[in-house]
Amino acid sequence: AVVSTQSTGHFRMLFDVKGRFLLHRIKKEEAAYKLCNVKSVRTAAKGVTVITTHDGRTIRYPDTLIKMHDTVKVDIATNKAADYIKFEPGNLAYITGGEICGRIGIFTDKE
Repeated sequence: AVVSTQSTGHFRMLFDVKGRFLLHRIKKEEAAYKLCNVKSVRTAAKGVTVITTHDGRTIRYPDTLIKMHDTVKVDIATNKAADYIKFEPGNLAYITGGEICGRIGIFTDKE
């Protein structure tokens, strides 16, 4: 989530390694988008491809290469998918739940 105030600027809410919320200062350009995990890819009425993200957003006409579990960079103002990151070994991963919440590592294996 992005938190913006006039006096102090823009912040992104993250987790520290103990699972507590942490405010990370970001630039104004970075506050205009959000990273969302793709939960489902389906075909809606009239053959339109639709993706659903972890926060409940529904995005129509995404890139055809976007699959489930990929990460999509969503422009908050237009609710459009600007870019995406494939769910594949070698990419950075940020853990958002469980005992190791808040840790960052390299994704090495997919089962």
